[in-house]
Amino acid sequence: MQITYHGHSCFLVENDGHRLLIDPYLSENTQAVANPEEIQADAILLTHGHHDHIADAADIARKNDCVIIANYEIAAYFASMGLKTFAMNVGGSAKFEWGIIKYTLAFHTSAIEIEPGKFINGGAPAGILLTMGDKTFYHAGDTALFGDMKLYGEMYNIDVAALPIGDVFTMGPEEAVLAATWLRAKKYIPIHYNTFDVIKQDASEWIQKLKQAYQDGVRLAPGETLDV
Repeated sequence: MQITYHGHSCFLVENDGHRLLIDPYLSENTQAVANPEEIQADAILLTHGHHDHIADAADIARKNDCVIIANYEIAAYFASMGLKTFAMNVGGSAKFEWGIIKYTLAFHTSAIEIEPGKFINGGAPAGILLTMGDKTFYHAGDTALFGDMKLYGEMYNIDVAALPIGDVFTMGPEEAVLAATWLRAKKYIPIHYNTFDVIKQDASEWIQKLKQAYQDGVRLAPGETLDV
């Protein structure tokens, strides 16, 4: 499995020739080094409906003629645009030719802003457990710390976990360290930080705090890839 970070909460996950894109936010992200036009994907996975997670989903899906996988409400929103979708919801799993997705809890909100100040229902926010081959990647989505992360650590053999550390809208660095001790993943990647001034954090300092808690983390710059 190859995991390429594209800034904020966006990843391209590749295995055995298949490419899955999670939470595409590229064209409006000044830290991103890839353009939406460059992305090749077999499917797009969305954690929730906020603009900084779905902004480029429609354009990339059209270009690649690929399916958007999301909760029921978000899937219906993109289906109304004539795009291919596959609807899921929290607690459910589905098997595809390239692997297995399970939607997990996330404590956040998920409205879709269709015009400035006007929102429609974005359903329940979620995290994603993605298994491709014999590797599992956990993308926590935007979330607060919650106790069931302990259960995920007990139930699943997580190779890599991406955790938000930005605070304000999600859990902050200290809570993300605690989450790491519960999840028992082999490696952690910080996400959802520094994109905006209000969520500025020192990712290198967070990695050091992980080490003090006997956890292994890596800070990926946009465009960098982790081989698992």
